[in-house]
Amino acid sequence: MNFLDITLDLLGGFGLTCLLFFLTLLLAVPLGLALSFCSMSKYKAVKGVSRIFIWIVRGIPLMLLVCMIYYLPGLLGKGGSSNIFYMLDLYFTSLSGSNELLYYGSFLAVLIAFVINYSCYFSEIFRGGIESIPQGQYEAGKVLGLTQGEIFRKIVLKQVIKRILPPMSNEIITLVKDTALANVIAIPEIIKRAKDMAATDALTWPLFYTAVFYLLFVGLVTILLGYAERKLSYFKA
Repeated sequence: MNFLDITLDLLGGFGLTCLLFFLTLLLAVPLGLALSFCSMSKYKAVKGVSRIFIWIVRGIPLMLLVCMIYYLPGLLGKGGSSNIFYMLDLYFTSLSGSNELLYYGSFLAVLIAFVINYSCYFSEIFRGGIESIPQGQYEAGKVLGLTQGEIFRKIVLKQVIKRILPPMSNEIITLVKDTALANVIAIPEIIKRAKDMAATDALTWPLFYTAVFYLLFVGLVTILLGYAERKLSYFKA
């Protein structure tokens, strides 16, 4: 394999990496916001359960969580011999008529694990941002005749977004790199493809070459997040 062939092959895997990144972000942000409201709920049961859930998820390594989501349904199933995600892989492969196994079910397992993990981290960032807003601003909104929803949307939310953007940026950049953990269940993302080249063609340099893809992606994400911070700079301390 020449340099161009290897680059194109790695780009194919990087497409899966990007898909996992964007879907995780799309689903984990609203779920994290919902979890943050639950963790601040006036109902002790809701608050307690949500905080215990967040504590458990944040305490489990993401790689282990991926394995748990993928393997536990099979271990808990009939005789421990079935795996719903692997069965989905086989089902979609048979539908497509492909000679190679399609990892749709496995990708779903990874996506679920990533969304659960990052929604818990995002929820704590959201909670910190919301609780940092002075109570006087809520009271001022009530004096102006605004409803609770209007106070949150028009007064609180914009300030919260400005305050949480730097820690959110760190988590988003971490998410870019964590996508590499998808290869632990053989998802053919960029790291898995590079490892396959090392195993079959005795080529080790593609594994290090993958760093270029991550650096470029992280650089692009950093530029976009920096632009967002500058756009929100009208909130000065």
